[in-house]
Amino acid sequence: MTSERHIDGSQGEGGGQVLRTSLALSAITGTPVRVTRVRAGRSKSGLLRQHLTALRAAAEISGARVEGDELGSQTLRFTPGRVRAGRYHFAVGTAGSACLVCQTVLPMLLMADGPSEVVFEGGTHAMGAPSFDFFARVFVPLLRRMGAELEVTLERHGFYPAGGGRFVLRVQPVRAWTPLSLVEPAPLRVTGLTALVANLPFVVAQRELAHAGDALGVPAELRRGMGVKSPGPGNVLMVELASEHGTEQVTAFGRRGVSAEAVAQGAVVETEALLRAGVSVGPHLADQLLLPMALAGGGALRTTPLTLHSRTNLAVIQQFMPLSISDEADGSGVTTLTLRGTA
Repeated sequence: MTSERHIDGSQGEGGGQVLRTSLALSAITGTPVRVTRVRAGRSKSGLLRQHLTALRAAAEISGARVEGDELGSQTLRFTPGRVRAGRYHFAVGTAGSACLVCQTVLPMLLMADGPSEVVFEGGTHAMGAPSFDFFARVFVPLLRRMGAELEVTLERHGFYPAGGGRFVLRVQPVRAWTPLSLVEPAPLRVTGLTALVANLPFVVAQRELAHAGDALGVPAELRRGMGVKSPGPGNVLMVELASEHGTEQVTAFGRRGVSAEAVAQGAVVETEALLRAGVSVGPHLADQLLLPMALAGGGALRTTPLTLHSRTNLAVIQQFMPLSISDEADGSGVTTLTLRGTA
């Protein structure tokens, strides 16, 4: 058996991504892992409900032996067996992100021995995590270009603090990976706005669409407001963008005590910064693509300057996989990131 790898959970930005990437690559490579100082960079360190759910999901899919799988745990040991395709159901039990639980186990299932179907329950639209819409409309299409066969279906929205969302993932193992190349200049353009509200006055969506639409010059016919069903109240504004490379999305979440106009302005500022950069891959998408690119044996993309979150993710990936990583920034701060396998 491969010798155990030690991962310091406080490295870099010290958040949950260190744990998620470690679990995924431990299962895929068959490398036992000990993670210490879990989420030491967060105000409340240790395993929260969504991280514990991700850990137990990874263990179930890979037949792993686990130590330290309890709420608040700051040290754990994960000894994987064989990744097994199948039918699974994982529920966070809070508004914690079900999308991040999916992010943990999806790479394993892409490398499994057959098709899988997984039901995820929890938060589908939560701050600090990719929303279901971002996952389904931005990330999944790029995975398909890389050789993945998968589909995701949203059955119920789940917002903070009630949660209660539900979606289904159906996935086939990848037969052959195709490295992704997103380096040719392909500036983004805004293609639409969508505002969702659940158990809130619809005028909240209308005000967000009016403010963001006017600021970004989006025609009225490309502004869409929707009331959705969810166990609790919730609101999200999504700016949809496209380029020759695919789609992108900027997401802003409504919060108690924050006006609709302030929520919309946050989305406007982030969108304008992305448009000024002239790239087709934003910082969040770049971060999401790192692990699939590594599994594909390489790839390249142009994005804004790498975040600490991305640099931390890359550092963890390199602890499991032989990779050469190059990131070159031009005078405007645009970064070309290239990954190459060295095995």
